[in-house]
Amino acid sequence: MERTEIDIIRQMPIAVFLARLGHEPVRRSGNELWYIAPYRGERTPSFRVNVAKQLWYDFGLGKGGDIFTLAGEFARSGDFMEQVKFIAGTANIPMPVPEVSKPTLLPKPSEPAFEGVEAVPLFRSPLTDYLAERGIPYAVASRYCCRLNYGVRGKRYFAVGFPNVAGGYEIRSRFFKGCVPPKDVSLVKAEGSPADVCSVFEGFMDFLSAATLGLEKGDCLVLNSVANVEKAMRYLDGYGCIDCYLDHDAAGRRTLKTLKGHYGERVYDRSALYDGCKDLNEYLQLTTKKEQ
Repeated sequence: MERTEIDIIRQMPIAVFLARLGHEPVRRSGNELWYIAPYRGERTPSFRVNVAKQLWYDFGLGKGGDIFTLAGEFARSGDFMEQVKFIAGTANIPMPVPEVSKPTLLPKPSEPAFEGVEAVPLFRSPLTDYLAERGIPYAVASRYCCRLNYGVRGKRYFAVGFPNVAGGYEIRSRFFKGCVPPKDVSLVKAEGSPADVCSVFEGFMDFLSAATLGLEKGDCLVLNSVANVEKAMRYLDGYGCIDCYLDHDAAGRRTLKTLKGHYGERVYDRSALYDGCKDLNEYLQLTTKKEQ
């Protein structure tokens, strides 16, 4: 593939590339465009494109990069030539196909610099009011979550923090959904004797919902992203029973299929409990409203 053609691709605005794939921004703030993440399910936009630097960052996954790495997320490939071919196909750029080495100078991912991250106990506040609106009582939230104080570009913020096994945090507030890197799974061990059962959840809101409903039995593993399913397997290998409370969407079904392919009959799909709802938290909110 000729250098000039790769240069053409490199100069393509990421927003144009996403538009060719049918994805439009939901809002603009200065040089930043915000999208519903285009390759995974979510309701709160957490995918940012910096139009000045032509870099993207996915706060939900804790990763980002340039147009080539973005194509890699769609093509599910870290191979540079596969990424180039995916963009060329999307943009209808006719190209010859001789191999070429990966350019040595790629822009670094534009990651948010979290400053002065501080985890403190979660006391009653607007944060716990927000969780209560989602059906999570203070007694459950304060047991598993903390308040995370942090800064971005000199401004201070706070959010509900949920720790993962690598020392990072999933963070949520009424206005923001993201991750303080590193991104990884979360494991909540049951008290007492070693458990033979592990319940698997996509996000920590679903885990907190299960704890509210009294569904959690044995240990609990929160993926924090379906992209973490491979990381989860190092923790799931020892369990005789794996109960899955995954979302009713394509990503949830794909994750269940992956786990069943690896663990076979040890995996149980528990999503029938919340049929008609997208996820366990939506079911909890509907149940709470009915009781009220």
